[in-house]
Amino acid sequence: NYQALVNAYYDLATVFYEWGWGSSFHFSYQLPHESFDESIRRHEYQLASQLNVYEAENILDVGCGIGGPMRTISKLLQSRVTGVTLNPYQVTRGNELNAKDRNANCESIQGDFMQLPFDDQAFDAAYAIEATCHAPDRVQCYAEVLRCLKPGAVFACYEWCMTDKYDANNKEHQRLKKDIELGNGLPDIIDREACLQAMRDAGFEIVRASDLMNVPHVQPWQTPLCSSWNPLSQRFQFNWLGGHLTNVAIWCLETLWLAPRGTVKTQKVLQAGGFALRDAGNEGIFTVMYMMVGRKPET
Repeated sequence: NYQALVNAYYDLATVFYEWGWGSSFHFSYQLPHESFDESIRRHEYQLASQLNVYEAENILDVGCGIGGPMRTISKLLQSRVTGVTLNPYQVTRGNELNAKDRNANCESIQGDFMQLPFDDQAFDAAYAIEATCHAPDRVQCYAEVLRCLKPGAVFACYEWCMTDKYDANNKEHQRLKKDIELGNGLPDIIDREACLQAMRDAGFEIVRASDLMNVPHVQPWQTPLCSSWNPLSQRFQFNWLGGHLTNVAIWCLETLWLAPRGTVKTQKVLQAGGFALRDAGNEGIFTVMYMMVGRKPET
């Protein structure tokens, strides 16, 4: 039951994500002299630049989380963005943040991207940022996006995929893949070619397909998950001491009823998933930024 899996995961994970990462739940590579927040916004701008939309047009965010990217993209393109997420808490939190940002024209609604709650041809463009990896059937998911787009409109996405370096017979590769799935509430992670073929099978004309993890001379996407001994960095939690201190602090909060029951368990699952993402990224067997851009045929 993918709905139950995704909802249970994000009920537990959303607060941790916002606290430790911000309102944009995705990765990015980092250019020289670029801050983490700047890299996140630039990554969103890169995807928005593929959409070919203009002022006041309607855009769909497929799997919007709490809406960080859609607020950025709405302001960049001066367009209305509607975000859909399966998780009720994310809808509430996203709309709280939307209401505080007067320069963004956004709305979060609850819905399933396997059965989008919109009329045919309702949107001028659509995008997804590291969200449709939760779909149990990519073809059905992409076909729903296609249905909701006007003819000639563009869908651009960043996908989580296994790369050609992944060896299904390698036990360490298998373990990392499974830990990513468990730690991030995912079904079976597919490879890049399978994602691209799913977009074709859904009816899109492929405009672009490229893996941005291969951009040279940058800090790779997994850098924020690598350990640091700087106590002021969020990376401090990924060394042995920082990890231990984080777990003790969360245990104390849960014991004193200052954090919900299950917080310790949630932290450990997320931590294991983070370590697996880092190691799989370092091995080059996994990517979080396979960009695919498809256009809905005119006829």
